[in-house]
Amino acid sequence: MNQVVVIGGGWSGIAAAVTARNAGAEVTLLEKTDMLLGLGNVGGIMRNNGRYTAAEENIALGADEIFALTDRLSRHVNVDFPGHAHASLYDVIKMEPAVRRMLEEKGVRIMTIARAIDVVLDSTGKTLKALSLADGRTVEGDVFVETTGSTGPMGNCLAYGNGCSMCVLRCPAFGPRVSLTQKAGLVDIIGRRKGGAFGAFSGSGKLAKESLSEEIQQQLNETGVAVIPLPAELIAPEKLDLKVCQQYALEEFAENVILLDTGHAKIMTPFFPLEKLRRIPGFEDARYIDPYAGGKGNSIRYLSVAERDNSMHVRGLENMLCGGEKSGLFVGHTEAISTGSLAGHNAVRWLKGLQPLELPDQLAIGDLISYANESLKTEDGLYTRYTFAGAEFFRRMKERGLYTTDSQEIRQRVKRAGLENIYREKILH
Repeated sequence: MNQVVVIGGGWSGIAAAVTARNAGAEVTLLEKTDMLLGLGNVGGIMRNNGRYTAAEENIALGADEIFALTDRLSRHVNVDFPGHAHASLYDVIKMEPAVRRMLEEKGVRIMTIARAIDVVLDSTGKTLKALSLADGRTVEGDVFVETTGSTGPMGNCLAYGNGCSMCVLRCPAFGPRVSLTQKAGLVDIIGRRKGGAFGAFSGSGKLAKESLSEEIQQQLNETGVAVIPLPAELIAPEKLDLKVCQQYALEEFAENVILLDTGHAKIMTPFFPLEKLRRIPGFEDARYIDPYAGGKGNSIRYLSVAERDNSMHVRGLENMLCGGEKSGLFVGHTEAISTGSLAGHNAVRWLKGLQPLELPDQLAIGDLISYANESLKTEDGLYTRYTFAGAEFFRRMKERGLYTTDSQEIRQRVKRAGLENIYREKILH
């Protein structure tokens, strides 16, 4: 059958579906909601800092189609904001339909409102045969890629956050995320935040741009960014410890309201009480549109990470791989696409009985995957987040000479590793 089943339709699952399909497999993509893209529907930041390097590595490796879309649908390019350079901001309103069309044109079978709730194992308990869906259907496959993320169900946001924030994942309507690795009898890794609590708050929200002053709207439309100083009494630096996105845990993000134009006004804070936000000039009529309870809280992430090797293979299961937040304490779309692309490609290698591909640490992507995996073996590693865009790993990129915006240099690195367009190779015919 040569059937690859990808569970989760966020950026990582989409990337896995693309590389698996390009390698020649039949691909089914399961998504529990009625929309693809997951957190990508409220994100939008690409190519900032080391993500530029990683994007160009992916393109040189042959995983170029997604980046062609995010580049084409960027509202602003080469945007600088505190601590970040040369960012692109894609339009979150236009992206999901474009991604869906791209997958359909490639022949990926997309199943929405298809929540996987259990696994069917063979007699050894080590090989998956099928998935059980919430509506009673069964989806069979030869190899599976879990990219279900690490957010939800609602109970986790209640226990470790400030309650259900009514975010884009919409657990009350479409049901909670289910960890399939746990259903298969494995034990997931749980990330922590300062103070020892489990998980971390998502790092931003969305304001209706039309609810802001005309001056702020104009600045966003023209430049893509607006930095508005906070009155002294509203500065709360302790909130930086809550953020999942440590690359934005900078003083400037505590002392200012930083907005980015992704179609909506992306506010770079986990949450900001509405009654306080409206005391800031220009925000008198401000209104959250995601999460809808963004004045009080945000979704809680990093509660379900699988143990894996550096080929993205799940330890303890013969025919399951993983990507995105399911595969590590990773932050961001580029990180999800990078891990998902490798997982999808290696799923097809597994079908063919080939040695799995591990990206070398001479590439930023390979180094991220192996470094994050090794760090998880330590207690401190559970408190660290890994992103090309900042914090610990971006510093490591610069120290190791991996960070560059020279596309030709990046392509030469990939070529020297013998991996140019590896994701475009047809494995199954």
